Amino acid sequence: MEDWLTAALRAPSVLVTVAIVEGSVPREPGAKMLVTREGFAGTIGGGHLEHRAIELARTMLEEGGGQERTARLERFALGPSLGQCCGGIAHLAFECVDREQVALLDVRRNEDTWRVVALDDPSAGWALLDGAGRLLAGAAVPPCDRTRGTHVFTDASGRWLVDAVLAPRAHLMLFGAGHVGAAIVRALAELPCRVTWVDEREDMFPPAAALPANVTVEATDTPEALVAQAAPGTTFLVLTHSHALDLRLAFAILSRPGPGANRNDWFGLIGSDTKRRQFEHRLRERGIDAARIDAMVCPIGLPGIAGKAPAVIAIAVAAQLLTVWESACADQPGLLDASSESN
Repeated sequence: MEDWLTAALRAPSVLVTVAIVEGSVPREPGAKMLVTREGFAGTIGGGHLEHRAIELARTMLEEGGGQERTARLERFALGPSLGQCCGGIAHLAFECVDREQVALLDVRRNEDTWRVVALDDPSAGWALLDGAGRLLAGAAVPPCDRTRGTHVFTDASGRWLVDAVLAPRAHLMLFGAGHVGAAIVRALAELPCRVTWVDEREDMFPPAAALPANVTVEATDTPEALVAQAAPGTTFLVLTHSHALDLRLAFAILSRPGPGANRNDWFGLIGSDTKRRQFEHRLRERGIDAARIDAMVCPIGLPGIAGKAPAVIAIAVAAQLLTVWESACADQPGLLDASSESN
């Protein structure tokens, strides 16, 4: 599925954002759906709520996005009016998309950005702020609270949407562009993470146009240098075409300095129990601490999934990575866009 930012760059569209929630609702504040005349990208949770939101957004498009309808906030009671058993209330913001705004958001995918949008006074416009609150584009806007996530506040001029468009906190450095690596990249394409995909063989990567928006390719003969440069808390996954290269990368990853945050890097290595035992022996010979070797995950994937087809491995590994990243959420709020799509 195409992400909402990519879709917004191509056609007239309306952005629907979950702005306020009361009680049990399908999605959290900040969840988005981009609606065009022909389709949509993203989701606010499915069901009748999403159906009604698409209808309303397309009505705005048919009306031409007149200034008096540029943005609006609508309240939906999921139980009585929409027949969804969640029973809560969702307030949705509808905006006719400004191309300048989404183009800047697109290039800032890996940087925190805050959107501030006037919901009642079209002349007040919108603004984009960086993570420090500095104005990047748009009009001057009232001071806003950037500690609350996506929310709505009111001042003398009316209601304002404050929308946190945060860079993914989860970063995977994936070594290996073979069948399994490619399948894992596809499995992670719509998850809230950044992927640095590394291989020595440039011709193994798909064309740039076919890469998911959250993937950056690195074709290099010195992948260990990327390990050394990786930020603390990076997740590593090694599944190259060469056991010798796997061992070099394992040594580089497990040698990252501590006892700071780098000691919390998660490292998965593709292979059997036999491969693990061989690598344990060789890593001990090279002086790697036993505790670090014990933390190496090999074989990879959720236990109980035994299939060896690339797509099966990819699903098992993607689920395993989600458990790793979500377990860090308590220490790093906003690490993942944890959401439910129940109706």
